[in-house]
Amino acid sequence: MNKKLLLLSLLIIGANFLTAQTQKQKEKHQFIDSLINIMTIEEKIGQMSLFTSDWDKTGPTLREGYINDIKSGKAGAIFNAYTVAYTRKLQKIAVDETRLHIPLIFGYDVIHGHRTIFPIPLGESCSWDLKSIEQSARVAATEAAAEGLQWTFAPMVDIARDPRWGRIAEGAGEDTWLGSLIAAARVKGFQGNDLGAINTIAACAKHYAAYGAAQGGRDYNVVDMSLYSLHNTYLPPFKACVDAGVATFMTAFNEINGIPCSASNYLLNDILKNAWGFRGFVVTDYTSINEMVPHGYATDEKHAAQLALNAGVDMDMQGATFYNYLKDLNKEDKVKLLEIDKAVRRILSIKYDLGLFEDPYRYCDEKREAEVSFSKKNQDFANEVAKKSMVLLKNEANVLPLKKGLTIALVGPLAKDKRNLLGNWSAAGDWKKSISVWEGLQTASAGKNTIQYAKGCNLLDDQMLIQKLNGSGGDIETDARSQAEMLKEALEVAGKSDIIIAVMGESQGMSGEAASRSDINLPENQKIFLKALKASGKPIVLVLMNGRPLTLPWENENMNAIVETWFSGSMAGEAIAQILLGEYNPGAKLTISFPRSVGQIPIYYNMKNTGRPFDQNNKYTSKYLDVENTPLYPFGYGLSYTNYEYGKAILDKNKIHIGESVKINIDISNTGKMAGEEIVQLYIHHIQSGTTRPLKELKGFEKIFLEAGTKKNVGFELNSNDFASMTQDLKMICEPGKYEIMVGRNSEDLQKLNFEIIK
Repeated sequence: MNKKLLLLSLLIIGANFLTAQTQKQKEKHQFIDSLINIMTIEEKIGQMSLFTSDWDKTGPTLREGYINDIKSGKAGAIFNAYTVAYTRKLQKIAVDETRLHIPLIFGYDVIHGHRTIFPIPLGESCSWDLKSIEQSARVAATEAAAEGLQWTFAPMVDIARDPRWGRIAEGAGEDTWLGSLIAAARVKGFQGNDLGAINTIAACAKHYAAYGAAQGGRDYNVVDMSLYSLHNTYLPPFKACVDAGVATFMTAFNEINGIPCSASNYLLNDILKNAWGFRGFVVTDYTSINEMVPHGYATDEKHAAQLALNAGVDMDMQGATFYNYLKDLNKEDKVKLLEIDKAVRRILSIKYDLGLFEDPYRYCDEKREAEVSFSKKNQDFANEVAKKSMVLLKNEANVLPLKKGLTIALVGPLAKDKRNLLGNWSAAGDWKKSISVWEGLQTASAGKNTIQYAKGCNLLDDQMLIQKLNGSGGDIETDARSQAEMLKEALEVAGKSDIIIAVMGESQGMSGEAASRSDINLPENQKIFLKALKASGKPIVLVLMNGRPLTLPWENENMNAIVETWFSGSMAGEAIAQILLGEYNPGAKLTISFPRSVGQIPIYYNMKNTGRPFDQNNKYTSKYLDVENTPLYPFGYGLSYTNYEYGKAILDKNKIHIGESVKINIDISNTGKMAGEEIVQLYIHHIQSGTTRPLKELKGFEKIFLEAGTKKNVGFELNSNDFASMTQDLKMICEPGKYEIMVGRNSEDLQKLNFEIIK
């Protein structure tokens, strides 16, 4: 009887909740409809126009014309404006000095932190820690919301397989399945469970779609691919964002099937809004509507505005094409007022959900701003995320962790650097507050080791590249001393030391937007420096800072240890020191393959087979004459200071019917002397399919912690949907047939088990 009463009570509570939610939605729609009904077409177009604020050395400013536009209701959104004082000033204009008092929405590129900067997203993805990834987005949202922001242009969920592309730094790597999980985690982190909560901001899935497949790895370049590849590889992370409730989407600069993405009815209406049921609004990337003209798709900007609106774009970022032409286009009956109203309704709906109509100043609390921004709690968490993201690529003869009592030569252009630790898209982070490797090691080594420093070389000596980077805010500083003088000093320091730690890599401006590289080696002057250090005969630990995979065959051959730290954010130096000294055992694994040479690109773990797969005994098979087919470091690769032994993987059955599941179990033992984390990975391969399939596809992983000398059984369960693949007509089905299930420590070191699905 008690159970029945409990069930009845739960049903009543549930019904009341649904009734309340329905009533709330009804009130929202009535409010927005009544507002749209009294808006002029100019005011509607204003809601569809996003303009930038300006930040200069003296602080934030806004062009006088934009101030007038806000007052007249012709600008509904502003980006690159933050801090409570500044956003309150602009919001007051919108609320107090306009006819309809519609609040502004403020957006910003909060990509991997706001004041507290976390590792770049590519680095963070190597943690394979979905909870930490979600929480870092939550911290970023909390700090951003406390400074007057309600909207971030993140996450970037582009699958990218060409490390020459600078924006590979902003994504989660090369795998669609893992990338989809990370995309959803970041959306949930930014938006939480309630977009109206004071510590959440609206997320924006970008760049829709397939921007990561730019030809030649060159930013803003053409994308050309089959619909099969588009749907199978590049669209799933965007669908994951929709399923996670993402509030906004951003169109990409590139074209798909000969149509610029900002004019693609197929992408924006057929797929996003109709098939996937997306109810938020779509904003373009910066001036991408205008760029349809040089694309050769629009005759002029007026035509481009027509194409964009009719394809499903709701908001124009910075291009002012809607601002300038939509009213005339409507008069000419080239765009319908109905379509304008739809766009405005979607935009106002997000503003409503953010609570801006209820209280336009709810994000303008100076007390909260002071308490939240760059707090000690956030700094400590940034340190944890940084350590989880660093990948140990090599550790010859266990040179790491560093033993006590050593005299350490700390050298390299990034050893004392602070600015570059934050990486590209470092939002409102203050690099002067970041912790350098020098500072981190000095603190962590106190009473344990002696640290001696010498720079050794500049970050770059390519004057043309320095000029390009500094011209775009790269802040490349060069030492006035000659290369010979710096090298001599470094070799003298090395000669007095037991071990060398060389901190090398890219500047923050060498990756990110508009930062593609045709040569992804370490800069030549840095390689010359490393070769001179090698000649000293001292063991060398290479600490890398970079925003992309680099080609490192010489370094892999000649360095004793290599630690990939990426650009790890505000607390990078502290985290790196703790890794080097063994206070933290690295457990991260790559989410992007490192090529041996640029000539291998694109190279990724889940490539398909060819009709002539490599055979070393047959000349006429697929291979290079001068390099192996395999990457230098494969997807899923990463070492530890301890050893993990994998037992024999066991299937609970060798065959299943469609609709059934199979379980896989394997024992993992920590046979070393240090506790640590291991990421156990599961892959599948459909041996023969109606469409050709990759040789491996990631379908599961578990991150486990093991004390030294302990063992854990790891179990996976796959149902027939996990084996589904895409047909020629773009439908996902599970085909009967023979499969391989693979379990192991990375995408190459795997046990294979034969398995079959039957009707």
